[in-house]
Amino acid sequence: MIKSIPKGAGSLFFIQLFSTFGFSILMSTLVLYATNQLGLSDFIANSIIGGFLAFNFFLHLVGGAMSGQLFSHRGLFILGMISQVIGAYIISLGSVLSLYWGLAFFLAGSGLNVTCLNCMLTQLFEPNDSRRESSFLWNYSGMNIGFMIGFFVSGVFELRAMYSQLFLVAAIGNAVAIIVVLVNWPKLKDIHTSYLSKSFKKKTYSIVLTLLIVLTLVLLLRWLLIYVTFSNHLVLWVGVCIFFTVAYLGVKQKRENNLSRIFAFLILTMAALIFAVLYQMTPMGLMLFIERNVDRFVNGIELAPQWFSNVNTIVIIIGGPLMAFFYKKLRKKGYNISVPLQFFVALLLIGLGYIILNIGIFFASPEGYVNFLWVVVSYIFQSFGELFITPIGYAMIGQLIPKKLQGFMMGVWMMSLGVGAVISSFFSRFALKSLSDNPLISNINFNHTFFTLGLLAIIGALILFFISKRLNKLIDINPKFEETTLPH
Repeated sequence: MIKSIPKGAGSLFFIQLFSTFGFSILMSTLVLYATNQLGLSDFIANSIIGGFLAFNFFLHLVGGAMSGQLFSHRGLFILGMISQVIGAYIISLGSVLSLYWGLAFFLAGSGLNVTCLNCMLTQLFEPNDSRRESSFLWNYSGMNIGFMIGFFVSGVFELRAMYSQLFLVAAIGNAVAIIVVLVNWPKLKDIHTSYLSKSFKKKTYSIVLTLLIVLTLVLLLRWLLIYVTFSNHLVLWVGVCIFFTVAYLGVKQKRENNLSRIFAFLILTMAALIFAVLYQMTPMGLMLFIERNVDRFVNGIELAPQWFSNVNTIVIIIGGPLMAFFYKKLRKKGYNISVPLQFFVALLLIGLGYIILNIGIFFASPEGYVNFLWVVVSYIFQSFGELFITPIGYAMIGQLIPKKLQGFMMGVWMMSLGVGAVISSFFSRFALKSLSDNPLISNINFNHTFFTLGLLAIIGALILFFISKRLNKLIDINPKFEETTLPH
């Protein structure tokens, strides 16, 4: 496998691992930290984590527009990681004020650098290079190793209520990612980006402008996180505008193959949005459900809520490389596993995962507590669904989108996850509206929410299945691209 991948792909595996570690700590712990340590209400805590996830993914669109344009992929990634280190440290100071400022710095970094990392990887391959999908699956496994370590460490510190120390550990993990990038700096240079063609003077202006944008983002995010209800609605409206912008870009393409593939990309992104709504419940309402409504004791040992998320990471870490190997074997035998078919499987699996939680609630104890095994099985279904959509979606960008639009479209893809996080926060608030810690009472709302989400995903899967043949025709209309730029 090492000999079959381009130079630099192996380094990105480890960079992904360490850069994910700090993010996983915040993602899995914020809602618990806000409620248990800072004393914020469930509604406010879910609004904050919803805003955190929404802005994180939504800013990937900004990162896609900047990376390779204003700044190099690797340079912008380093700048983002420095901002994350600062943010994690500020959060560790342990007040509501430091939480908002810390999240603003952290988001300004994490929102920009994920797209940079994906662009660094996707530029190593030609559009029809079959190794692209396998490399993204391997890279996705590296990311989930970072998640697994982060979730485990978070659980250990959570059981001891050592939140400040935990966020300092997150800062250290991000600092290690910076070191790995610097060590592998020559391998990660830009390939065919607009930034490379600029003169030294223009590059200097671009770097200064990039720094100003990051500082502006910090100030803006600080304000938006306080007025999170307004912010969530803003994300939804901007998401609608971006949808029509992508449609406009498709119409402006000069060749029919580019037009068809961009519209196929739009349809598949809508499917990913449905998946994201269910998936983003994990660090919000589902995390509080596990903490309050699930029997987490095994032979007298208490399991931390974050540790359940490691079911997901273990499936991804093992399943990613196995899936890459399996796909390679199938394609050698002439079998084609289309992107629409994989997305159909993803929606079906995550929908069934939530229906399983309904069954668990039905068989809850007389006190209302759900056996933890139902959560484990649900996470297994959700995790296999994730394998069929998230890394495949990253690889899909290189397959469907002309090179000079790939950074922007990578941002659009990630933005859809942010819109999904906003919608998911609405469902989380509904699930928690009983304001009761008694599982016999709160199980009613959780049950209704889980069933609604599961049914939504299954219906989406069936629709995608029935239009999959048409989508395959749009995707496979022509293997060649015409290099295009954004219309003036």
